[in-house]
Amino acid sequence: MADGRAPAKFGEVKRSVESTKKRKKGLGDFTRWSLQGKTALVTGGTRGIGVPSICRVVEELLALGAAVHTCTFNEAELNERLKDWHARGCRVTGSVCDVSMKEQREHLVRDVACQFGGKLDILVDNAGICIRKSAMEHSAEEYSIVMATNLEPAYHLSLLSHPLLKASGSGSIVFISSIAGVVALFSGPIYGMTKAGMNQLAKNLACEWAKDNIRINSIAPGYISTSLTEGVFSNKELRDNILSRAPLRRAGEPEEISSIVAFLCMPGSTYTATRSGRACCPGSRAGCAAGFEPQAVIREFELARHWDIAVILCVVLAV
Repeated sequence: MADGRAPAKFGEVKRSVESTKKRKKGLGDFTRWSLQGKTALVTGGTRGIGVPSICRVVEELLALGAAVHTCTFNEAELNERLKDWHARGCRVTGSVCDVSMKEQREHLVRDVACQFGGKLDILVDNAGICIRKSAMEHSAEEYSIVMATNLEPAYHLSLLSHPLLKASGSGSIVFISSIAGVVALFSGPIYGMTKAGMNQLAKNLACEWAKDNIRINSIAPGYISTSLTEGVFSNKELRDNILSRAPLRRAGEPEEISSIVAFLCMPGSTYTATRSGRACCPGSRAGCAAGFEPQAVIREFELARHWDIAVILCVVLAV
């Protein structure tokens, strides 16, 4: 990278994990905080929250020891990222895939199954598109594009990956949703609708697939500093309005999301199943999910650096 930050951070994380194991040997099982030997599929791995200039989600998983396969529809962008990662000795592969296309999703998962020997530990759904228009301005074609890119792949890729995740013995799915699926923002109603659907999908699958040792978590960030939000923040009035609602008075950074993704994929979080909740300030409480109370005891953790990133993890006690 031109600024040199990402490669240093990648190496720093690896050295930190190794040195910590040496210093603390015998004091605990530090493999709980490692992804060594794990396999991961990250969609949309070269843009959006995953990358301001290089994919943070992919790099976070790589730094912790996982072997990663990522995909994007932009072949030139993919090749550029892969070249950089391979030059640094990373165990990462990639393929061109438009996740809005059913056939390409099926081909993607078949490739991943062959590459990882019929097993998959981690699925991160990071692909998405936002067309910022009012309800009356959206065309029928735009509606179909947003639905086909944001919501359908989350559902279909989860179904396709289920046998692989189950075969791993401890699978983890992480949806990159949005706070726009919880409250009304400037992102348009169709985008918000797809993210709300993703949040609900996470709740249902978390209940259905717990018996298969597959956990589903949904992360609902607000505005994150990436190339995709540059247009929003170029409008000073809009930017000031957004940041005035954040206790930290700033947008989130990609690494503040990717670190949460990594935690949710680690063995140290294997007793968590999730629902995405409403936006909340740090220290506030959110209500329990209807339908869980008769069968589970739920503890909620609200990991919020500012008002518009809410991750509510439910620790479900087996009955």
